[in-house]
Amino acid sequence: MNKDFFKNKTILITGATGSIGSAITEKILETNCKVVRALSNDEDGIYKLSENLSKKKEKLSINIKKNKIRYLIGDVRDSKRCNELCQDVDIVIHAAAMKHVPICEYNPDEAKKTNFYGTKNIINASIKNKVKKLLFISTDKVVNPSSLMGKTKLHAEKLILNSNKEKKNKHTKLSIIRFGNIIGSRGS
Repeated sequence: MNKDFFKNKTILITGATGSIGSAITEKILETNCKVVRALSNDEDGIYKLSENLSKKKEKLSINIKKNKIRYLIGDVRDSKRCNELCQDVDIVIHAAAMKHVPICEYNPDEAKKTNFYGTKNIINASIKNKVKKLLFISTDKVVNPSSLMGKTKLHAEKLILNSNKEKKNKHTKLSIIRFGNIIGSRGS
């Protein structure tokens, strides 16, 4: 990871308490970033993240003591909260999602609200607030999706791709990265 890329930048990480989001949060805190905004709708997860990070290696704990992290409660489904969170942000890493295939199948409307509309809210808030870069964390399950989770993430990817082409978007570069199953992650 190019640590200079994050130098003096404010980074918002959605889904910061998940396996991927928490690992990204920790790595970025090791850089010379200005501040990390760690967002989750899971209060207990935010508490555990703050506890785990405070016990980590010395450089990380020094950055935490310098007040380089903000633990934020909110939901990507809430467009107003997304707009508040994206103010004065340079980079958004959007890892928030419903990722468990069986849970998405049993809760299809909730999966759509989070994976599709939540992504739409983050895109709109990023563009409105002139965020420089938005990175969407996707999944290998979007390739010929057979599950609702894969379908909602595929539709979210299409939102990202189309937003790069929109005339109203002159400042924000949107990108996608797809992850496969990660050994040791929740639900792998």
